[in-house]
Parts: sequence; structure tokens; C-alpha cells
Amino acid sequence: MEMNGRQRWNIEGSEEMNKSSVTVRGSLNQISRYLNSEDDRPVIGFGHADPSGFPSFRTSSAIVEALVDAVRSWKFNSYPSTQGLLPARRALAEYFSKSLPYQLSSDEVFLTAGCLQAIEIIISVLTRPGANILIPRPAFPHYETRAIFGGLEVRNFNLIPQNNWEVDLQAVQALADNNTVAIVIINPNNPCGSVYTSQHLKEIAETARKLGIFVISDEVYAHMVFGKKPFVPMGEFGSIAPVLTLGSLSKKWSVPGWRLGWILTTDPNGILKKHGILESIENYKEIIPPPATCIQGAVPQILAKTSDEFVSSLLDSLKTNADILYEKINEIPCFTCPNKPEGSMLAMVKLNLEQLEGIRDDVEFCSKVAREESVVILPGIAVGLKNWLRFSFGMERCAIEDGVARLESFYQRHKLH
Repeated sequence: MEMNGRQRWNIEGSEEMNKSSVTVRGSLNQISRYLNSEDDRPVIGFGHADPSGFPSFRTSSAIVEALVDAVRSWKFNSYPSTQGLLPARRALAEYFSKSLPYQLSSDEVFLTAGCLQAIEIIISVLTRPGANILIPRPAFPHYETRAIFGGLEVRNFNLIPQNNWEVDLQAVQALADNNTVAIVIINPNNPCGSVYTSQHLKEIAETARKLGIFVISDEVYAHMVFGKKPFVPMGEFGSIAPVLTLGSLSKKWSVPGWRLGWILTTDPNGILKKHGILESIENYKEIIPPPATCIQGAVPQILAKTSDEFVSSLLDSLKTNADILYEKINEIPCFTCPNKPEGSMLAMVKLNLEQLEGIRDDVEFCSKVAREESVVILPGIAVGLKNWLRFSFGMERCAIEDGVARLESFYQRHKLH
């Protein structure tokens, strides 16, 4: 169409997408632009929780062989069903039922292309006019980004650092109303590294029941705990309030690039089925791509052949790294890590700006550290907590020590005199 001799185009970028584009990857890309290409030192990546490239965190040969066997079998070259291959769903149901008071069936397992797609599915099926969802602050930002993009109102409740980042349940009850559809929890926690007790999880379930909502439990780091608290799955309390549990192969099995995730339904009272949530998930999966068939085909063998030695070695490395980061970072006056991480591979560290000269906020701090020390850290604002920092310690011990030493040098140059 032409107007006044000029061509008119009836196209425009998505305003909602531009407003809701906060992601870990995007934030780290912004910070990485400040890296000095003339600095010969290796970049220390405290920002990204992907240790799979480091020798200490490399996946086991048995897990790789499971995928190779699946590919070589010639059985997994076709399109899979939208719900996922039955042997994979059955294997996951049996695997996770070992930690639950009841047996999951294969029909209660939905396979996804990584945990991000699981988040997309659940948030999308909950979206309706006027609905809102309760999301923690701080939190993995994809929940809020996806909710905003879908038009679902976000209401943030705080995690309490002096209480080991537990949920502020009074705030949850004050935020909820008749349009609240679900509450999100992340355990073991990203970004805080905390692990919730059984009692606290039960209180969350009881609060959800009182409010008439269900729990979305992000357990990507399930069983990846190395403190004094054992990991307890939220699904243990599914008889109190229904739970959809999200997980993936990415962390415990150290293969994030394989993009295999799942949604587990722990709802023995059938509430989610009665109210159409499961049907909506099934229908949504009809319009999105499933995970690669060969990865699905490898799942039963991966679960069967993952050795205790592989998992314990990974956890030992994480515990050592968590101890080093916690002790050494707290020796630098501009940082305070209030709680030693007990799970996942992440920690939240408070940035004490009053100790620094000429730095306004966490984003400016991370930008300058990247430029001056070739250290990349995720600013806390990316996970909802301004003037904090999220550190990943999923790397070699020597890299952590080198990175913290560079941060000490940065502090000495910029400390307030």
C-alpha cells in the first residue's frame, strides 16, 4: 500500500516481546560486550551455570554410550508422539517414584525440549484474562519473562535471605486473590543455592491448598544437594495441593545441550485433571516441537546406567567449590554472601556499594569487572534483586580461586578511601 507516494508496511515488532526479554543469556551477553579483547587472561565465567565443558563436570561415558546406542539402533529416527515415547516416560515415572509416597504412571509424565519449554507450556496453559501467578524474588527470570509475554500478571513474593532464602508465606497469602492460578518455587534454588526443609515445603503446600492454587516446582537441580539438608521433592505433598514438577537432564547428568526435560504430575486427588490443566498441556504439546527422538530413546538406559560414583563425584566437586567461594568472597569487604550454598551450583552475593567509589549499581559493577578483570558475573537485577550478584561455582576450583583473586584486585583499586 502506498501513501503520498511512500510505501507503507503493515508490520511491527512485538512490543510485549521487547518488554519481556530479560533472560540470563541476554544479560550475560550484555555484560560480555565489555570484555577487553586485549586481556590475555582466560575469561572467568561466574555468570553461566553450565559446567559441562570442565573436566570435573564432564558427563560419564555410560551416559554418552546410551545416546550412541539409541542412534545406532535405527529405532529413533522417526517423529515421536507429542506426549513423548512411552519407554522414556515409563522410565522417568519409575525413577522419580522412588522418592515419592505413591507410584507415578507414564501418563503423568510429559517430555519437553528442556526445562525452558516446560516453563513455556505451563505458563501458556494458565494464561487467561485477569489471571495472575506468584513468582519468587529472586528467581530464574524465564518464569517472569514468559508470563509477561503471555499476558499473565506477575506478583512477586520475597525469599528471605536471613531465613536461608525461605518463602515469605505471609506475603504469599497477602498477594493472592481469586484470580491467582499458581505459585512457583525453585528447589534446590536458582539463584540462591538454598535447599528447603520438608517442613517448609509442607507449609507451602498447605498455603497453596488454602488459596485454592497449585504448585509449580522447579526441580532442575533435584538431588544435587551437598549440605546438611536432604533433598525432598515437592511432589511428596501432592495430596495436600497438586504439584507440577519441572526437571531436565541438563544439571545432574551434565548435558544441558541435549535439551531433554519433563513435567511430572503429582496429584493423587485428580484436581488438575478435573479442572482441565492436564488436557490443556496435552493440547498445547500438539503445537510445539517435541524433544529429539534419539534423546528420548536414550532415557531408559541413561537412568539405569547413571552410577552413584558419577553423581557423588559431581556433588563432591560442587561442595568443595561452594566452600571456597563462600569463604573467599566474604573476605572481600564489598561482598556479603549471607548463606553458604547447600545445593544447585549457584549463590547470591550482596554487593556492598558503600565500600566502592564511583560505582552506582550491580550492572555498572559487572560491566567494569568484565572490562578490567575479564570476569563475567550476572547482575542481581537479572534475577529480580538489585545490587546483588549471582555467582555460579560450577567450574574448576582453580578458576574460582583465580576469579576471586581478580575481584580482590578490583576491590583494591575501587575501594572507598
